[in-house]
Amino acid sequence: MATDGESISMSLAVATCVAMALFYVLILYVPTVILRLPSASSYTEFMIRRFICAAICTVASLVFTAFILPIKSWEASYILGVYGIRKDHLWQGVVYPLLLTSLVYAGSLVLKLLFLLESWKENGGGCSSFNYIRSFFQTIPASVLTSASNVSVWRNFIVAPVTEELVFRSSHLNHFREMYIRHNRSYLRASLIVGLQLGYTVIFGAYASFLFIRTGHLAAPLFAHIFCNYMGLPVLYANGKGLVSAAFLGGVVGFVLLLFPLTKPLMYNDSTNDCPCWLGYCLWN
Repeated sequence: MATDGESISMSLAVATCVAMALFYVLILYVPTVILRLPSASSYTEFMIRRFICAAICTVASLVFTAFILPIKSWEASYILGVYGIRKDHLWQGVVYPLLLTSLVYAGSLVLKLLFLLESWKENGGGCSSFNYIRSFFQTIPASVLTSASNVSVWRNFIVAPVTEELVFRSSHLNHFREMYIRHNRSYLRASLIVGLQLGYTVIFGAYASFLFIRTGHLAAPLFAHIFCNYMGLPVLYANGKGLVSAAFLGGVVGFVLLLFPLTKPLMYNDSTNDCPCWLGYCLWN
């Protein structure tokens, strides 16, 4: 992490990343383990406690990072740039990484399209399909209001992506405790579920870090994170629908071929000689 001839040691950088990731996970258990608060009376109360803990961890991590990095200016715009919060090249930082990420979900998107076509046929097509579409759009406002009051929606699409991308990427090992104790899953089943989550998280974490380093925009990994949370795991195949597997393979090939071209630093910055933060993306031309 070099900047203007100054740098922090590799060991300090690694230790800080590990400490912030552990802090993000451990602080979630402060209300019950340290503060000895009674168990939450509802799922909503449980998640609100976690939202507060995640917010505290995020603020603390941002402040700590600001002090260990060799920052040459304390202007608000400069500090925000350190964290990738920028308004310049914003649409590029959102659209291109989102398009790139969607390629991995080509199979999932094709499957959704096939289901939509089947639903259209079941409704007879023609005029009835227009009524179906109109009815669908009429339900959107109610769905938005319902989602706005759904604590799981806030967790998956707002709190988790924002705090995790600002801090680092937290380990999903804390989910093992919930699977094994709270949901009464067997040790083997809990291990398999969390192992899958952890593996997927490690891969996505590397990809999200890659996006941040290449683009210098927090928006790039943030919107990719939200999209992946919405889509879930990519669909590799579907019984009787070979087109889904073909789309998935084609999407993966496209992702590999476009990974570097769609994340060229010059597409997201006016000049890589005047980088606003110390992420190293100047070296990836």
